[in-house]
Amino acid sequence: MTDLGFIHRFVPATRPGLPPLLLLHGTGGDENDLVPLGEQLSPGAALLSPRGKVLENGMPRFFRRMAEGVLDLADLKARTVELADFIVAARKTYGLAMPVAVGFSNGANIAASLLLTRPGTLKGALLMRAMLPFEPPALPDLASKPVLLLSGAADPMVPAASRDRLAAVLGQAGATVSHKVVPAGHNLTPSDLAFAAQWLEEFGLEPLQ
Repeated sequence: MTDLGFIHRFVPATRPGLPPLLLLHGTGGDENDLVPLGEQLSPGAALLSPRGKVLENGMPRFFRRMAEGVLDLADLKARTVELADFIVAARKTYGLAMPVAVGFSNGANIAASLLLTRPGTLKGALLMRAMLPFEPPALPDLASKPVLLLSGAADPMVPAASRDRLAAVLGQAGATVSHKVVPAGHNLTPSDLAFAAQWLEEFGLEPLQ
């Protein structure tokens, strides 16, 4: 689908009562990338999966960067607003409740930016291989929003200090943060999926039995 400002894929819910998942891919992914993961984590939930609109050497991203680990903060700010507006429009179009973001790498970073600047767009967030995208000038109100941060112990793309700072900032803003560091690099592992499933269950975001 190309309406609402983003090329995106929408999978309607088949089981009522589950929060929809907003699937945000990493660099080089597209609107199809995380759909299998969403279906695995929350079978029957509605899935909303936009494609990033920025191209880096032909690879879709959600915002520009100057170099690896060096983000274009002006572009990130504008793209975050654009994505937040898309979420609002998609909720109206598809009749969705507030979604839980499931982001990987670049997608996780813009999900973190949403939490820091447009917290009312997300019910919670699963941030896989994320870093603090910027130091917020003021803390948002994230009271009781569940956030799971999944980091790789040997991730060459995410400095440990940045991932830990992200967890700290979100916690200071009032989010209920769980930060797991798994024995992996930037890639996802079965441990990530196990932690994600456990987190969804703990916060009542799992499929109804």
